[in-house]
Formats: sequence, C-alpha cells, structure tokens
Amino acid sequence: MVAIPTAAGAVDHADLGATLMHEHVFIRSPGVFEAWPELWNREAEVDHAVERLRELKAAGIDTIVDLTTIDLGRDAAMVAEVARRVDLNVVMCTGVWRQPPNLFQRLESDDIADLFARDIERGIEGSGVRAGVIKLATQPTVDAVNEKMLRAGARAHRRTGVPISTHSDVTTESGLAQQDVFESEGVDLSRVVIGHSGDSADTDYLRRIMDRGSLIGMDRFGIDRTLDTEGRVATIAALCGMGYAEGMVLSHDANCFMDTLPRETRRETMPNWHYLHISRDVLPALRARGVTEGQIEAMLTGNPRRFFARSGPY
Repeated sequence: MVAIPTAAGAVDHADLGATLMHEHVFIRSPGVFEAWPELWNREAEVDHAVERLRELKAAGIDTIVDLTTIDLGRDAAMVAEVARRVDLNVVMCTGVWRQPPNLFQRLESDDIADLFARDIERGIEGSGVRAGVIKLATQPTVDAVNEKMLRAGARAHRRTGVPISTHSDVTTESGLAQQDVFESEGVDLSRVVIGHSGDSADTDYLRRIMDRGSLIGMDRFGIDRTLDTEGRVATIAALCGMGYAEGMVLSHDANCFMDTLPRETRRETMPNWHYLHISRDVLPALRARGVTEGQIEAMLTGNPRRFFARSGPY
C-alpha cells in the first residue's frame, strides 16, 4: 500500500480509481479575496463546487488532481471543506505556476525546495492537508527563473518522493527542456507528467517525451483555441495505435471558479470546457476511433495509479 494524501485524508493508491490528472477547484487572484471578501460569495462557491464534483463522481470519475499553486490562489482549507462533502478524492499540490512570488527570485533553489517539502511533509497553510504532487511550469521557454523553479521542484521531489506534474508549452517543445533539467537533477523521468502535451498533434514530439520515460498530459479537453476535441482525440487514437496508451493521462484543466473568466463567458466561448466533457464526449469519440477499453482504462486508471505508486525519496 502507498498512502496518497488527499484534501480529505490519505487513500491507498490502489483506490484512486478513474483519475483526471490536471484539474482545479478554485482559481483566484492571490490575496484579492482575503483583502476584499465581498467580491465573491464563499459559501455559494463552495456549494457550487460540491455540486460539480458530485456530478463528476456520478459520471464515473473517482479522483482529480488539483494543480492550483500559490500563484493561482490555492486555498487548501477551502478545498478540504469541499472534499469532505463529496465521495471523490482531491489530490492537492505544492509548487508554482507561471507567476512565482517575487521573493522566489531572491531565494536559491534549495530554499524553495524546503518550502515545497514543508507542504508535503507538514501540510499546506496550516490546513493539515498535505500536498501529493509538485506542480511546475515553463512558458514559453526554460529561462533562468523557470530553471530555478524546476530545480527546486526536482530537489523537493527527490527528498520526499512526491511526483511532479508540469505546465509546458508545445510551441517551443519546452517539455523536452523540462526533462533535460529534471534529468540533470537525477530525477527518474517516469515520475513526471509533462502537462499540456495534448495541445500538440505532433506525434513525433510527443513520442520523444514518452520514450524518455515520462507520461504526457492530454489534459486540456474543452480548450479549443489550441487544438479542438477532434484533433485531440485523433492524436490520442494515433498514439494508442502506436502502442503508447501506457504513456498518457487525461484531463480538462477545468475548474469550478476562475475569477479571470466568469462562468457566463466560459459557457459562451468554450462550452465544452467542464469536468464532464471527457466522460460524456471524449471517451465515446476515442472508442469510435478504435481505442480499446483496456487502453482507456490505462489512461484513466492504470497510469495514474502507477504514477502515484512510485513513491519514496531517492
């Protein structure tokens, strides 16, 4: 048994079930709602999140990985409040997205790694919720700040054994550059998901990442501005046909609340960007293209379970 921390307590990795590997619950501008709480209705938004996650559970999903970092307004206590009311696991993260705190520009990678490790070993923000994954980001390329964060995450990973999931930019093939930094830090690349790889239909690029051992996140279903659902499905089906089903995980990168994109606007501009798109639309489309039930099970259940099972410092 490998105990995986979630917002409502630890679970056995074998009990994660069908898992969406890159989602969010609440995305908020850091500090704004604490300073001006009248800008939103906390109770109503918690209730709304509970409804959405209950729907997701009913659609056959058992676990989501919430990759909301401090620079995306992470609030572990609030997510825990939601998680205690749903029969669905929420794995939370440490790390940073694309806007690390200014303080981190002054700190060294080892200092930042200490902070990430504290979230993993002691809990996030005094909530008692421990991080179960390290989120890191690179866009567009690995510059000096990006590299410092990647090295900090790599060192926290090796110290704690908690795996890594990234935000990458397919236009610059930064997933490969991320792997280069991780490899230089001695990271086992099989313990890394290179996220947002599904924005690309370039199977040569995607196979290069997987051939080095990492999983790729086909994780922006419903965000059609980079690649529409048909293109994303076609890419996954092609890779499955090449024998790469065990190298991919699925998700939407969706959320219950995002202060920079009101729900009304989202429904009008991105009507498929929600938690149920994969269950309702993507899986039937994959089956129609010949993807087998075994391959779907690998991408939704087997690969996430194996990813989290590879625990322990080294």
